[in-house]
Amino acid sequence: MDKDKKKQTIKLWVAIFVLVIIILLVISIMIRYEVEGDKNMPFNLSKIIVVSTAEGEETEGKNKWNFDVHQNNDVYIYIDKNEDYLGDRQKTIDSIKIENINFTKTPAKGTIETYMPNSVEGRLFTNEAEYLVDGSLEYKSAEESNPQTLEIGANGGYAVIRFSNSGLGSYSSDDDDEIIHDGSLLEKIEVSNEDVQFDVSFDLVITVDGINYRGTLTLNLPCGNIIEEGTSSLEIADLSSVVFKRE
Repeated sequence: MDKDKKKQTIKLWVAIFVLVIIILLVISIMIRYEVEGDKNMPFNLSKIIVVSTAEGEETEGKNKWNFDVHQNNDVYIYIDKNEDYLGDRQKTIDSIKIENINFTKTPAKGTIETYMPNSVEGRLFTNEAEYLVDGSLEYKSAEESNPQTLEIGANGGYAVIRFSNSGLGSYSSDDDDEIIHDGSLLEKIEVSNEDVQFDVSFDLVITVDGINYRGTLTLNLPCGNIIEEGTSSLEIADLSSVVFKRE
């Protein structure tokens, strides 16, 4: 009888030990997922390109040149097929969404507004009220990417969104022979690069075959020294810090 009890006790402890190991493995996997996210997505965020500059919007006035100055940041988001994906290679993108836009650091001067591309021929963006982004921006699946119709390629492509700083100041002059519409305009209205620096974060949601993959991006804008360079660009290829999780 003692032997039977001893065997039962050993079996019980073995069962408990196995259960503890399983629980620890599950917890380990959960923690790893929280830190690293989904490592087997059919499509990946491959790179981000930021183009920062400034432009003047003409206004009425008595001088030769009269305009308000805006500082624009166009953010291009590239989504490509994951060549290492372990699953159905025929999966395609349903849509991508930009949500939960949050300005975590506001500029010393001006007001930030978010714009979608528009369908005006010859221009990708027009800073008009009808193109303001209200809460979120969605690109639908199509044969190929076309930002002006808010479409992204079903097999990979890109989307673009603009973060524009308006209300920086006005410029009027009769002295300039010509006006170059770029970052050098800020100097004319006595605004520095530091005055327009801000941080923005937003969620990028990639939907593939009905499954959402959500990650959060943070950008410091504008990029580069736009007063000296006029137009500055930055390519971000290392996106290992962006963690995507299934919803």
